[in-house]
Amino acid sequence: MKEFNTITCSAEENIAIITINRPKYLNALNTEVLQELSEAVDFIAVNKEIRAVVLTGAGEKAFVAGADIAEMQSKNVLEAREFSSLGNRIFSKLENLSIPVIAAVNGFALGGGCELAMACDIRIAGSKAKFGQPEVGLGIMAGFGGTQRLARLVGAGIAKELLYTGEMISADRAYEIGLVNKVVNSVEVQEEAIKMAQMIASKSPLGVSFTKKAINDGVNLDLERALSLEAELFGALFSTDDQTEGMTAFLEKRQAAFKGE
Repeated sequence: MKEFNTITCSAEENIAIITINRPKYLNALNTEVLQELSEAVDFIAVNKEIRAVVLTGAGEKAFVAGADIAEMQSKNVLEAREFSSLGNRIFSKLENLSIPVIAAVNGFALGGGCELAMACDIRIAGSKAKFGQPEVGLGIMAGFGGTQRLARLVGAGIAKELLYTGEMISADRAYEIGLVNKVVNSVEVQEEAIKMAQMIASKSPLGVSFTKKAINDGVNLDLERALSLEAELFGALFSTDDQTEGMTAFLEKRQAAFKGE
């Protein structure tokens, strides 16, 4: 895969692993990180062999401790708006990738780091991980989707509490409120994320992709239109080789060999 300066991107069979690789700066997000993350997502999007992505941070201290304050401090109104828009475009690109993305959260996931994790489909946290949106303590607000995705994940009331107070919460509390899917021993976070990615990768790529589209698009629709979308996607899968193979394998009592076609 392509070499980057601030991230690494590798593949293990049909699982891609993206690592934010600035441990000296607690993997803080600057413009270069965001642009390289965008390139990595673009590369993965056209690689038909990859069926799931694990996203993590280098080192033991942080997944991503936030956006790079040293870069942000001197921005004017227009530059700050453009920086927010850049982050939102890239996080949305990650969120709308046709394959699932699992965040393996090791350490701090604060500000832009929490927002990056929320742009993933599934979040697995180490027991020592910490989450929060501390922007109000810096005289600003969440700008990479935090005000929107957090409310959608945990409800408006808890989201407002976390965003207004800037409170940092534990992995267990994040699990309680539905911000993370699972909490595991800190040394097992990436292993657990890869294990889940492998389980997903063993299923029908088209079935998984269409399911992701139904969820992501459906949450913005009223129930009647969302159910119509589900029926349309469900029907479309019956024109695929994956559907034929999956049901044939079930009836023949064997493991299906899906090709994503």
